[in-house]
Amino acid sequence: MSDYIVTARKWRPLKFEDVIGQAHVTVTLRNALGNKRLAHAYLFSGPRGVGKTTTARLLAKAVNCRNAVEGNPDNECDICKEITEGRSFDVLEIDGASNRGVDEIRSLRESVKFPPVKGSFKTYIIDEVHMLTKEAFNALLKTLEEPPRHVLFIFATTEIHKVPATIISRCQRFEFRRLSTAEISGNLRSVAAAEGVQIDEEALLLVARKGDGSMRDAQSTFDQLVSLCGKNITHEQILNELRIVDLDVYFRVTDIVRRKEPKEGLELIDYIVRQGYDLKEFLSGLVEHIRNILVAKTTRSGVLIETSDSYRRRYEQEAAEFSVPDLLRMQRIVSTSESSLRWSTQPRFRVEADMVQLSTMDTAASAGELVQRIGEWKKKIQSEAPSSTLQSSSPGRESGDTMGAGNGSRGGVPQDPVHIPTSIPSRISEQDVRLKWDQFLAEVRHRRISLGSSLEGTRVLGIRGDTVRIGCADDFIVSSIRRNKQQLQEILRDVVKAGVSLEPEIAPDLAKLVKIDAPAGPASPSPERQHPVVEALIRELGAEPLE
Repeated sequence: MSDYIVTARKWRPLKFEDVIGQAHVTVTLRNALGNKRLAHAYLFSGPRGVGKTTTARLLAKAVNCRNAVEGNPDNECDICKEITEGRSFDVLEIDGASNRGVDEIRSLRESVKFPPVKGSFKTYIIDEVHMLTKEAFNALLKTLEEPPRHVLFIFATTEIHKVPATIISRCQRFEFRRLSTAEISGNLRSVAAAEGVQIDEEALLLVARKGDGSMRDAQSTFDQLVSLCGKNITHEQILNELRIVDLDVYFRVTDIVRRKEPKEGLELIDYIVRQGYDLKEFLSGLVEHIRNILVAKTTRSGVLIETSDSYRRRYEQEAAEFSVPDLLRMQRIVSTSESSLRWSTQPRFRVEADMVQLSTMDTAASAGELVQRIGEWKKKIQSEAPSSTLQSSSPGRESGDTMGAGNGSRGGVPQDPVHIPTSIPSRISEQDVRLKWDQFLAEVRHRRISLGSSLEGTRVLGIRGDTVRIGCADDFIVSSIRRNKQQLQEILRDVVKAGVSLEPEIAPDLAKLVKIDAPAGPASPSPERQHPVVEALIRELGAEPLE
């Protein structure tokens, strides 16, 4: 039988300070031991492979060790050795996934009555405790709340949200954090030195990133590489054997996007597929790559990027080629594709479409550029205004044309900056407005059918100066007119060819004149016309209207 022991077991921490990246947990536990303020139940939660079970075993040894020093077990006494070798009668490790029923918990409740054989505490470590059934949790509640003085419970879980609140409230909870790439690579560097394995810095970072925050996963990958490559591991070997996409490929992607070369993008996707790379992992790496560029762009530094110094410098150079809005758009596109790739029947087609979209998208304009472009479109719209609008200034078209130009300027200046000012007269008779009221209502319905329908039953009460008083049956119609006052005034001015304004008011006797029955056959609504500036934004920048 082989004496080989995997790295995760062989180099498992033997002291609290050896647990990497969880000082907020280990320091607290050592202080509790030193001050004799030990709780009867602890709950360790966090990602896989970050030290939850290891810390639980260290705590079990520390509370029973005959010669503990500053809260740490000495790992030399018979009790420590028995716990380390997994043959202690006082430390019971239970797999919550395979012992999840109420019968197993009832057996546990009976066993807690018996005192420890050698140590001071009888410790129960239940791993993946969230796998227990609801009935099992209920059976555990009373014992967990008031266990015998010689019993210590330690629970570990990767899915804390599945643990009932009644259980959590009876424990001291510690949240273990995800490990950084630097912390994992540092541990692997020490292990490699102790094992006599030669591995370059780039290779260490690749293995650490492959672990995705889990020390155990990274150590398992390290064992696999040693078996595959022997005592000398290089960056190129890892890329070839583990099918990991090299960072240079991601830099090529952003170079293609910057140069807007969709053909090269499709050729790159073909290369990735032919090399056997996993497309989901490719997209995940691309999201991280874009994130790194964004970090370098916003911080003007590569300090926050988890990679080697040479690649940090490359990211700082790459950041100068993109704007923040463009990077955010790119990250949104790739992230959406990554999350939906699992449901796609043709993942390659989806990735190819994203590559084409990225390499053909327009550069986002800054706020200053948008203001300048809108100003240019405004001038263009004014210069292309319909001649019928300008003809209203011709003499002799309306009786009010004999009025002075000064009066015309008073009523014709619009509040909307895009409205085209004309020299139309501001005075018009009440009779003219009444004769053209139905035409005005029809034009409103043509542009906005819902608004036109709400104006049904309104009538002209009179004219005060250049203000048309509109009689309304209720407050709803009044508020509707006031909300859309600017647009309605512009429509009325176009119809009556005069500068007028609207003022709605309640007409108590009007409700009797409004027809209660709906018309039998309403006309089909015409599509609502967009404001010219909105149309320009949609046409020129590809803007989308808000829902």
